[in-house]
Amino acid sequence: MDKAYKVLIADLIGLKFDANGAPDHSAVKAYIELQGHTFHEGLAGDAPYPNGIHFFYQPDLSREDEILPITQDGQYDALIAAATFIPAASKFREGGVRIGAGTGNMGAASWGGGNGDGGEAPLMNTPSFNSRATAQMAMKALLKVLPDLDVETLHARTCAGDFDTGKNLAEFPTEKIEGKTIAVIGYGNIGREVANLAKAFGMKVRIYARPHHQQWIESEGFTYASSILEAATGADALSPHTGLGALNAETGTFANAGLINAEILNAMNDGAVVVNYDRGEVVDAQSLDAALSSGKIRYAAIDADLFKDPATGALSGPMVPYLALLENHADRLELLPHAAADTEHVSRVEGAKQAVDQIIACITEKRVMNLKGDLPAGYTNGGAVTVPGVGKVTPNRIASAATGAHLQTLTQSTQELANLWQTISNTSEDKREMTALEQAESLTRLSNEYITMIEKLGLKGPYYG
Repeated sequence: MDKAYKVLIADLIGLKFDANGAPDHSAVKAYIELQGHTFHEGLAGDAPYPNGIHFFYQPDLSREDEILPITQDGQYDALIAAATFIPAASKFREGGVRIGAGTGNMGAASWGGGNGDGGEAPLMNTPSFNSRATAQMAMKALLKVLPDLDVETLHARTCAGDFDTGKNLAEFPTEKIEGKTIAVIGYGNIGREVANLAKAFGMKVRIYARPHHQQWIESEGFTYASSILEAATGADALSPHTGLGALNAETGTFANAGLINAEILNAMNDGAVVVNYDRGEVVDAQSLDAALSSGKIRYAAIDADLFKDPATGALSGPMVPYLALLENHADRLELLPHAAADTEHVSRVEGAKQAVDQIIACITEKRVMNLKGDLPAGYTNGGAVTVPGVGKVTPNRIASAATGAHLQTLTQSTQELANLWQTISNTSEDKREMTALEQAESLTRLSNEYITMIEKLGLKGPYYG
């Protein structure tokens, strides 16, 4: 390598604590050094560095006044960040990677802002690593109120010895979550994971997404909705997963701000639940206030960024409008500081490792993996890299199944299944049921084995060639 490249890591890359009580970044540090590059704690200095890629770890940055002075003059060639909001004036000529899926916080003009539109450097993400963590936390929020059994009261009365199971259970009628309808807005990695978890609980899942997703949504057993209103109408729960969308430079607002508004909330069943573990701006806080007041929405869980100025104590970020709702709805609100996905240690570490790989490939090969937006001139598209089974099926997964050791097993399973069904089909109609029952054990076992193998190979989900 003929020069020194500087990469700023502007977020935590480990969330378990080390022996000194600090978040442990050692796994990512070792990963960088194993590949022959250098890890530094703290900011880059003015002194020259040896040729190679140098990663500078500064995880405590959060506000524009902290970030802009150290990035506005191109002091770093590339960036790795997770939740930190990167200002438009920050310059990273070699690109940036967001640890996670959405890139709305990656505002640098170097890659054209959060959508990666028309920049000179590539914008990338690490989709799928924190998708399951986010989805699990969203379901945890939902399960606090559905099924709606008052477990706190039951616990208190049980501990006090103030309960007779035979006599008092009738005081606590409840409804199970099975059979309830959830509207999932968006069919990205997280939205799809929420849909899968809800389906596992026996919920009816209705997904709104763009029309080209319809065949894949229906192929997975979900119901497709052609609009957000259609998805929300008659729903018992709603979970948006659209991301912020494009930033309007003139108004300073994002395309998906207020997407879940009064019309959407009022279309839901009375006493419905809203879980917004996406971005705070996606739900209109004033509309949610009105819906909580009317009883249309009985509970809402919101996970959104909150920042505090250390000098003045002033609060900022998309959580602020929701704080105003506490006075009237404190017992029906759960507010978190955008912690659902960003607190899961393994997801953050593995996502950071992939981000390191992506930056190295960008600098050394001009090859871009998990591109968001436009591919800048001089770069090649290296395709998608994801966790097996999360999100869409990638060409690499298909190629691996077609050339790997599993091919023979897949072929044999499908042939055996086809033969059994053909035998049933060839039987006269009056004996077909009996023949099917005779083959029932083999049919069921082979079907289970085939489905399990497909899931392990990461071949279940949408595919976009």
